[in-house]
Amino acid sequence: MLKETAKIDALVRTAVFGSEDEKAHARWMIWEMGQQAGVRPASIHELYLARGRGEVPAFTTPAMNVRILSYDTGRAIFRAAKRLDAGAIICEIARSEIAYTDQRPAEYVAVMTAAALREGFAGPLFIQGDHVQVNAKKYAADPDAELKALRALIEEELHAGFYNIDIDTSTLVDLSKPNLDEQQRTNYERAAELTKFIRDSEPEDVTTSVGAEIGEVGGKNSDVHELRAFMDGYNRTLTKLGTAPGISKISVQTGTSHGGVVLPDGSIAKVQLDLEALKALSHDARTKYGLGGAVQHGASTLPPEAFSQFPECEAVEIHLATNFQTIVMDHPALPKDLRREVNEWVKREAKEEWKKGDTEEQFIYKSRKKAIGPFKRRFWDLPADVRAAIGADLEKTFAFLFEQLRVKGTRAATDRYVKPKLVSHAAPRTALVSAPDDAEAGE
Repeated sequence: MLKETAKIDALVRTAVFGSEDEKAHARWMIWEMGQQAGVRPASIHELYLARGRGEVPAFTTPAMNVRILSYDTGRAIFRAAKRLDAGAIICEIARSEIAYTDQRPAEYVAVMTAAALREGFAGPLFIQGDHVQVNAKKYAADPDAELKALRALIEEELHAGFYNIDIDTSTLVDLSKPNLDEQQRTNYERAAELTKFIRDSEPEDVTTSVGAEIGEVGGKNSDVHELRAFMDGYNRTLTKLGTAPGISKISVQTGTSHGGVVLPDGSIAKVQLDLEALKALSHDARTKYGLGGAVQHGASTLPPEAFSQFPECEAVEIHLATNFQTIVMDHPALPKDLRREVNEWVKREAKEEWKKGDTEEQFIYKSRKKAIGPFKRRFWDLPADVRAAIGADLEKTFAFLFEQLRVKGTRAATDRYVKPKLVSHAAPRTALVSAPDDAEAGE
């Protein structure tokens, strides 16, 4: 057993830090080991549609953005999932995070697969491209170039094993238009076109779980009228394009913001969540449009007592990111000199992000995510006892969330609706790589 775990540890490190040929071979080995062990990238599409039909009890899938100390964080996720028999869990990374954390999709799939193997977790591996988002400024300047960049990223993600993709064209909603259909038109038309692109590009025997978004997180709260305007327009456009199926879930805005609202002392302000709106939106998504339900973004910084309310509102998915980063960066076991170096790097290299009126604590809290890529190897090289201490606290957090969100015991339902086939490759495959992007989506 020790020999096997040491082998996985060495392989995953090579998959991240080796030469290009070494990376390709290590990633291939991890993929093949995962395929044989039943750790296979999969789409959650069918489970969500079953949830929408009421065939499985209400649960809210945690979609966890793994940014920092990724192997150890992944291991903590899969330890908690194995112990609680949780199947409905998603590991994800946003378009912006891919760039600033220095984790391309092929690497991310390899690390999450290796983490599951290392902890003896077996079952469908749901990996998601979070916020495949249109940058509104770039779109206004050159829409064709921006959409081309999104299609390149989608191809890269599908090639790597991301079979869950959240399209985010909500940045194109124009509230100045005279009616809801016109406000949502560019959003739903581009979302439908990107859905067609996914359906034309996805592997045979895979129906990618596609999500769309009607309200940009941090903006105006969504309501059922906007949901209906989007869905009716989206479905009309899909029909014109001759594409099916469409999305399995819809992201909405109910009062949260990515990363939370940071107070002058660096703490997070309490959020006023509109849970009634979330419940109504999820109900309409299921009963009128056959989706799994509504999706809540920007939620990891909410107070602990909030999480049990999401299954009660029948939200199908919740996105969680910043608090896991905070646990790592503020952990008492983290060497003080590393924390100091990260903070100094942020003050030096991200100083243009320091907004007038922000305290140093506010600035560092909001901008230190940009240090994750440059300090990536330093975090991977932390002593084993430090990583173990951080991993133990992450595991407690994940276990708490899994229980509150009612995904404990969802393994059986997951296996009933999701049956990924064996996909073996005879040799290492060249990774597709789209251009890095500086879009600011993601919690």
